[in-house]
Amino acid sequence: MKPTRFETAIAIIDKKNAEDTNTYQVEGLEYPKELLYSQRMTRTLLQFEPNASKALQIAARAQHICRWKIQRNEYTMDRVGYLKWRETLKKMHADITGEILQQVGFDTQFVDRVQEIILKKLIKKNEEPQILEDIICLVFLDYYFDEFAAKHADEKIIDILKKTWVKMSDKGHEAALKLPFSEKSLALVKQAIS
Repeated sequence: MKPTRFETAIAIIDKKNAEDTNTYQVEGLEYPKELLYSQRMTRTLLQFEPNASKALQIAARAQHICRWKIQRNEYTMDRVGYLKWRETLKKMHADITGEILQQVGFDTQFVDRVQEIILKKLIKKNEEPQILEDIICLVFLDYYFDEFAAKHADEKIIDILKKTWVKMSDKGHEAALKLPFSEKSLALVKQAIS
C-alpha cells in the first residue's frame, strides 16, 4: 500500500533528523539527538491529545528539525542572543517543514497552518500552538529535566521552572504534575509553582 502524504512527510522529517551527529544515550543505545526528541514529542502529544490533528502532529514532529545546523554560540551568550537564536531556529524549522509539505503535495492552507503552529503564532488565542507549547514543556520535564537540573544551581532551575509553568495551559499543568519526577526534581517544581 502506498504511504499517505502524512506518512511520507513524517518519514522525511525523521530522515532529516536522523542526520544529527549529536547523539543521546538511552539504556546504553545511542540515537541521533533530534530524531529521539521528535519521536518523544509525538509520543507525548498523542498521550496528551489523542485526537491531535495531522497539522499538529507534523508540527510536533518537526519542532526541532535540523536544529543542530544553527549553533547557540553563533549568537551572543546573553538573553538577547539566546532569544535571537531561538527566533532564527523557529523560522528555520517552519521553512524546512513547509518545503517538505509542499514537496509531498499538501496545499498552501495546510502548509501555512503547520508553520503557524511551529512559529507559535497567536498562542493564547489558538489552541494548537498552545498544545505544542505544552508538549515542548512536558517533554523537557519528562525526559531532560533531571539531567539539566544537575548542571545548574537550584535558583536558576526554579527561575526556569517558573517561566516554563507560565507558558503552559491548565491541562499542561495537570499532566506535568503526574510526571514521575525524582524527589529532588519534584521539590524544585513545588518550590517554583508555590
